[in-house]
Amino acid sequence: MLDSRTRAAVARLVTAVLSVKPLLDGIAAPVRVMPVAGDPAAPAARGPALDEVLRRVTRAAGVEGLALSPGLAAGDLQVFERVISDRLALAELPDSLAALPDELLDEVEEVAAAAVADGFDAYFHKETIRSPDGVPLTVYGAGQGETVVLIPACGMPAALTESWMRYLARDRRVLAWETRGLFDAADHHGDFAVDLATQAADLFTVLDHHGVASAHVIGLCGGAVMALAAAAAQPGRISSLSLWHGAYEFASGSPRTRFQNDLIELMALAARSRAAARSVQTAFCQVALTSTPAQVAHFVLYPYTGPELFYRYCRLNDSLARTDVGQYLTKVKQPTLVVTSLDDETAHPEGSRQVAGGLPNARLWMMPHGDHASLFHADDSLLRVAVDFIAEAVADSPAAPAPEDSRTE
Repeated sequence: MLDSRTRAAVARLVTAVLSVKPLLDGIAAPVRVMPVAGDPAAPAARGPALDEVLRRVTRAAGVEGLALSPGLAAGDLQVFERVISDRLALAELPDSLAALPDELLDEVEEVAAAAVADGFDAYFHKETIRSPDGVPLTVYGAGQGETVVLIPACGMPAALTESWMRYLARDRRVLAWETRGLFDAADHHGDFAVDLATQAADLFTVLDHHGVASAHVIGLCGGAVMALAAAAAQPGRISSLSLWHGAYEFASGSPRTRFQNDLIELMALAARSRAAARSVQTAFCQVALTSTPAQVAHFVLYPYTGPELFYRYCRLNDSLARTDVGQYLTKVKQPTLVVTSLDDETAHPEGSRQVAGGLPNARLWMMPHGDHASLFHADDSLLRVAVDFIAEAVADSPAAPAPEDSRTE
């Protein structure tokens, strides 16, 4: 019988395998993974059962294309193979799992099946719907009660926000969708509408599909821009807004971080044509890899896995980055929480300050520290800020304009 440590290791491996599935979907199989850590001095995960354990875990997870390659060094792997190997962390598996006897392998499948059933795609019922212009939208939903819609960063797998969604689903209904044309879109060819109005309208497609008249909306990074545009377009359908670390553009001007400037310039170039996207994809991927924390790299690098995906991603983001959000502010009268930090080096905090200052019913929550990596893995103390704000709106006590708040919870 598997001991508790071994069972926990199997469940952890299943979670890791499921988390790299979007990345695997975008690259050609087989994908080689190393049974050792990136550090050459780290011990190897050895044992005749390791390959069979990985095979059974990937089968339970519905993931194909991983090939255990014990003879490789870290430098032999391609960029995405290295990211996936780091995520799976096979070297951290206990010896009891790497050398498991055959008679216990069936138990591995049982533990793996249970972990898959509690995984993101299963817990948050996944389905693909169509927008009015025929573009596929991958939608997730779980929970009961008042509806909260979470808009992830443009082009990022929804599972990047799993901590948010699980927290919200404790006592609410939470919905989310992934950016148009980038997920489950193999049968959708050619170009499609990428203007901000169309991207924002996907929110209402999701609400209509679930029969929801109105909802609270939380937007992260580029999702905050979409949330603003949606609230201005159909204010009666959005009860409150919570905008976190948004990357905003103003026709009147607003400071940008160096990262924003570089990103906007490169995406504008790649968005011109598929040929242009192909020419800069590799360089862009290397920049993204060096600036992305390892704990989220397997999600954040998804749009860079192929030239077509990268082209679509750049077109969508270029539209977000170049739309003047100032046009929406006077139209958005819902209670709004605007959150950023003084040291966000990804999206300049001054943009959030301008948004909060231009909205008639907004509160600015300016934290002393925080960045996009910590945002995507927010702990309960930070998530309570969003939940408490929603509770205020539900109690019909909208947050009135208030001085900047530099506290952290």
